[in-house]
Amino acid sequence: MTVSAEPAPAVEAQDAAEPLARRIMIVTDAWHPQVNGVVTTLAKVIKELGEMGCELEIVSPNDGYRTIPLITYSEIRLAINARDDIEERFLIFAPDAVHIATEGPLGWAARGICLKYKFPFTTSYHTQFPEYVHARFPWVPLWAGYRYMHAFHDKSGRIMVATPTMMNRLVDHNFKNVTAWSRGVETDLFHPAKRDVENGVYKDLARPIWLNVGRVAVEKNIDTFLKTDLPGTKVVVGDGPQRAELMQRYPGAVFPGVKTGEELARYFADADVFVFPSLTDTFGLVLLEAMSAGTPVAAFPAPGPIDILPGTDAGICDDDLRVACMEALKLDRTTARRIAEGYSWRACAEAFQRNLEPLPKPEKRRFWNRLADLRRRRRERRDARRAAKAAAARS
Repeated sequence: MTVSAEPAPAVEAQDAAEPLARRIMIVTDAWHPQVNGVVTTLAKVIKELGEMGCELEIVSPNDGYRTIPLITYSEIRLAINARDDIEERFLIFAPDAVHIATEGPLGWAARGICLKYKFPFTTSYHTQFPEYVHARFPWVPLWAGYRYMHAFHDKSGRIMVATPTMMNRLVDHNFKNVTAWSRGVETDLFHPAKRDVENGVYKDLARPIWLNVGRVAVEKNIDTFLKTDLPGTKVVVGDGPQRAELMQRYPGAVFPGVKTGEELARYFADADVFVFPSLTDTFGLVLLEAMSAGTPVAAFPAPGPIDILPGTDAGICDDDLRVACMEALKLDRTTARRIAEGYSWRACAEAFQRNLEPLPKPEKRRFWNRLADLRRRRRERRDARRAAKAAAARS
């Protein structure tokens, strides 16, 4: 998918000799219809970059590649045998910068292409992959997960990480070139004004309402939330491989399924406390969405919550989740909203653009001039295929 935009006023560069990238290739194994923080972040950043005048080439599993289901997550499809097509798109698009968002098959293919042509690239660290794999498969040691992540990220010019805690954790594991890249929230969609509309979405449930939103899977540690002794009603919005099991084990909890858009915004706004028990997320966009709706957060002192909540009075971090929940229930909802208003997707996109590693202008010109003949032949082959396909369709 290529996204183009009308030229916009130039964004101020960090160094006048090295302007910010305007033609950006983004490669991701996570994309719609998946519903998760990675997809949300990329979609919002791509939209903002387009409005900032950038031209983008988005490589995703939706681009006609053969896909296979991810082990234990059959609804997530991984694209395979895509390297030749990605290489052709890279050569034809001639990007200023390449960003590889995920460590899946598309990400590895793009990494190999960049290394082949000695073209700089950046990566992002969205998930605590070693901890995530260990949570699902305890027999896989953490060191094996970190070895995999080093193999992927060590050639990256910059590794974009959501929080200072995760930056420090990666540095402790000997990752280099780690840089900050925070997140944003749609403050117009997730808004306190949506609380108690028509008596609210929880009008028949006992208060207080303790809400969790996200993927219902073992690495999200939802079981800990559901077995915590709390008054009122626990609500888990979302779907995933652990949902049926948790519904059976906790019949007193409410599992309304996946919610999106305005309906999801009401679920956030009508809750009394948002409970985030995850220990493996790197940020947790749902934290900001809850706060934007005016709902305070209770969480463990893990990456994401520990970087956002302490000292804000918008939520509580505690090693005892029940203590965090009961203390969060006492917080002022207007404070949570005010803190969330400090995050924007435009600021997130601008930080992303600054973090990219484009070739300096003279070197970029020499690079693409050197590959001009190869680019021309690739473009001719692509145009011939399109013409043949159009002719076949007419006949």
